[in-house]
Amino acid sequence: MSTIGGWVPYSGLEAVVLAVVLLIIGLVFAYAGFRLKSPVGVKRPGRGVAVFMVLIWVLSIPTFYAAYLAYIVQLVNQYHAGAISQQVGQAAPSNPITPVTILSAVATFIIIALISRRSGLKVALGSAFVGAAAAPMIFELPFDLIIINRTVAIPPSPILYRLLFFLPLIIIEISTMSLLTLSPLTRVSRYTLWSLAGVFFVFAIWAGLGFTYPINPLYTLLNDVSKILCFVTSITLFLKPKTLPAMPKSGFTSDNPLKPEEPAVRTQVMCVGTKT
Repeated sequence: MSTIGGWVPYSGLEAVVLAVVLLIIGLVFAYAGFRLKSPVGVKRPGRGVAVFMVLIWVLSIPTFYAAYLAYIVQLVNQYHAGAISQQVGQAAPSNPITPVTILSAVATFIIIALISRRSGLKVALGSAFVGAAAAPMIFELPFDLIIINRTVAIPPSPILYRLLFFLPLIIIEISTMSLLTLSPLTRVSRYTLWSLAGVFFVFAIWAGLGFTYPINPLYTLLNDVSKILCFVTSITLFLKPKTLPAMPKSGFTSDNPLKPEEPAVRTQVMCVGTKT
């Protein structure tokens, strides 16, 4: 079977199994959203861990491009132009997805910055950056896992060259999403889980149709909707809870919320009067 736009579509039982798996994942996220009563804060890493995370993220980008160039060189060496066209099959149309991604990223940056503005300029811009950067990665990680074994087979070892391309890309995706923990405003709410559920529900519909490259309006719509839902997911991570849980009457310290404050010791002075 020839590839369409870069990967071989699913068909038959494979498409049904993929759709069912994605539907189950979506239901799990939806159920978790109903079970989650209040937002859950994300623990921020220490300074050393944060520097290490940023370093991995920075290094993963040139690593991917080096692997990508090696992948392309091997592809060109194995197939001349006619053979590549035969492998790819129907030529991919002009990319209809990139404009949606760029507009969604800009909108997400502005919305998160506005939501976070009361926390200060530094926190607002930092949160907006990691939120806008992580959103497309929320889409790309499951997407890449779905198509990783459906791309063009490059001899002598198709698996090796697929890993050469996708492993650095997956590292970029995971390291970018990990940057969300650097913001003090990041918290997971039921809206986050419901948005993720929506992403996998759309993926399930797309899988039932073969998970084909967006070469027509329907496939393009499914791609766009699932990607926009990923940006919505990122925005929900920075929504402020309407109410905060009430503190216990015994009181808790801000440094250690699990340890009650020691009550102040009062010294009672009893005055004994003497009758005269």
